[in-house]
Amino acid sequence: MAEGEEELPRDAKIVKSLLKSMGVDDYEPRVINQFLELWYRYVVDVLTDAQVYSEHASKPAIDCDDIKLAIQSKVNFSFSQPPAREVLLELARNRNKIPLPKSITGLGIPLPPERDTLISPNYQLAIPKKKRTAQAMEETEEDEEGGDPSQPSQEGRTDLPQHTPQRVSFPIGAKRQR
Repeated sequence: MAEGEEELPRDAKIVKSLLKSMGVDDYEPRVINQFLELWYRYVVDVLTDAQVYSEHASKPAIDCDDIKLAIQSKVNFSFSQPPAREVLLELARNRNKIPLPKSITGLGIPLPPERDTLISPNYQLAIPKKKRTAQAMEETEEDEEGGDPSQPSQEGRTDLPQHTPQRVSFPIGAKRQR
């Protein structure tokens, strides 16, 4: 026996012999501990499930059928097989029957519609209008009294309430007009 092998626990020796039987000769010593942890966790999970199944069946102790059921449920839950090749080929044929959309040729790289991208506006800003101060109102009245006669009078104009916020949204990636 090699050095340090006699101080290994029995389970670690079993893992080491399994690795050797599979042709794995070069590995780090931590690999044995990782396999042992995986092994113990799996056994505890299976035995816990078997105990639940045994209690559900009102049995006084866990028996072989409970363990088989627990292992089968672990296999069904943890490992799944890919679909058969024929099924995949049939799905591919059905999908490929639908023609691709015609491409719109234009300048640059073709991009999807703006509604399907992440650069479309996704927010709104609420910008409150400023209330007029008394001084600003006086200046406005003075401007109206001494206003230019060529401009039409704004006496009939009704102002909207000043407390309603104005909603503004900006597209993030919009092109600038040149």
